[in-house]
Amino acid sequence: MSTPPPNPYSGAPVPPGPHPGAPAGPNPYGQPPAGANPYAQQPGPGQYPYAQQPGPGGHPAPGHPAPGYPAPGHPQQPQHPQYAAPYPYPYPHAQAPGCRQCGAPETANFAVRAHVGVLILMRFHTLNGPFCRRCARSLIRTMTTKTLCQGWWSPFSLVIFTPFTLLWNLFAAMKYAKLPQPTPAPGRQPLEEGPPVHARPPAYVAIVPLLWATWVAVNIFLDVSGRR
Repeated sequence: MSTPPPNPYSGAPVPPGPHPGAPAGPNPYGQPPAGANPYAQQPGPGQYPYAQQPGPGGHPAPGHPAPGYPAPGHPQQPQHPQYAAPYPYPYPHAQAPGCRQCGAPETANFAVRAHVGVLILMRFHTLNGPFCRRCARSLIRTMTTKTLCQGWWSPFSLVIFTPFTLLWNLFAAMKYAKLPQPTPAPGRQPLEEGPPVHARPPAYVAIVPLLWATWVAVNIFLDVSGRR
């Protein structure tokens, strides 16, 4: 019959050495060597086998570079091929210089606008450049037609914002007309110019508010003249 192990809470001294019933073999929970940090992270591939030691004033000591710099005798590991090649521009989200639509280098940086006014509600649309000649002409025709059709149905739009938008697009058309024919980037196509504004039926909706504004102006002039 085997002897039960001694009870450590009984007050009796526990004899040294292995006790009956104790597991044989090395203890998997043994203490680490003296002076070793049990929580220290082992260096991985491309990492330095020693930590940065602060020098006088808190600066890195000689021979211990700051994190992110290769250590003497430890050249920097090659990067993954996916990240090794540098971006063609300073930032990944930066666009290439050229037309926003087709990438042609012959561009001008001038915005194209449209305005919609309905009673007390108004909306302002702006497309910022740069654009090439062909893409800008397509946008100017589309947004000018939209303004002529939907930009007169508010008092402020009729007097201020719609005339301003039409004049702005006129200057934009003159500016982009001075550009040479574009050369689109490989794999990209410019916008279709489409018919001119006077060949688009929605543009003639502007005749209705213009006739009404003319009738109001003539009546005001006749009323003022009659009082004199």
